[in-house]
Amino acid sequence: MDLKQASDQLEQIRNQSLEFTYMGSVASYIPELAKVERHQLGVAVCLPDGTILSAGDAEVPFSMQSISKIFSLIVALCQNGKDYVFRHVGKEPTGDPFNSIIKLETTESHKPLNPMINAGAIAVAGMIRGANVDERLDAVLALMRKMTGNPHLSINQAVYCSEKKTADRNRALAWFLKDSGILETDVEETLDLYFRHCSIEVTAKDVATLGMVLAADGILVNTGERVIPEEVARICKTFMVTCGMYNASGEFAIDVGIPAKSGVAGGIMATVPQRMGIGVFGPSLDEKGNSVAGVKLLELLSKEWKLGIF
Repeated sequence: MDLKQASDQLEQIRNQSLEFTYMGSVASYIPELAKVERHQLGVAVCLPDGTILSAGDAEVPFSMQSISKIFSLIVALCQNGKDYVFRHVGKEPTGDPFNSIIKLETTESHKPLNPMINAGAIAVAGMIRGANVDERLDAVLALMRKMTGNPHLSINQAVYCSEKKTADRNRALAWFLKDSGILETDVEETLDLYFRHCSIEVTAKDVATLGMVLAADGILVNTGERVIPEEVARICKTFMVTCGMYNASGEFAIDVGIPAKSGVAGGIMATVPQRMGIGVFGPSLDEKGNSVAGVKLLELLSKEWKLGIF
């Protein structure tokens, strides 16, 4: 790849996508996210040798929100094994919103359909081991710090407090899971862990590096050290394709064609196997909770660089 040409193309595509920041709205149901300037748009691309190309607001910090579900799942799988994890959470996509309770009530097992919806991610958080919430959080943070090479990754306390105060739907999901025997740990501690995961603060550059490690099947850029088992990386990338963009995952797979996971703070992590990780930040969301400009940017970039895996 000609880095100068690629950098110019990235800048051009980011600028083409800027007009889409005027569509949609920020996630106002979490008050702290409602304060974010909606017209921001940043993108970063991490290559296998660790080179990072970026354009726009790629160093603006934002909370991971649902992107963190990938890393909670990695820790849960590594600690417990896939048989245990998938006894408590399913592997199937859903056409319902990410915070829906409908399928929990109507399926016989009451098992969340997948780990990328809120109910599934809460169940996964309940599987992460540790003596207390801090220790369980550290298991996820330590993995992410190693993957990014950024020892300063931490929680945005304002987002965490805002999320915790306005989480009635997530509390309902968690108590339903507890009543159904899916969640085996303390409800309030597990929810607290889940809120903290969602509040981990990153930049598009951090997210691109995380995506590159997944693109390399769990191997760190530069050092070649394996930090995620290959099978776990494969499972996560598969979930990103089938469930990563909420109930717009099928549309995204057709239009963009690469594994991706979004969050309602406007972040998207995408991974192109063996080629690159991509981080996008654009806080104005569509009705399904995905960054409007971020999705458009990834669509244009995928076409320009022929990134689609299908």
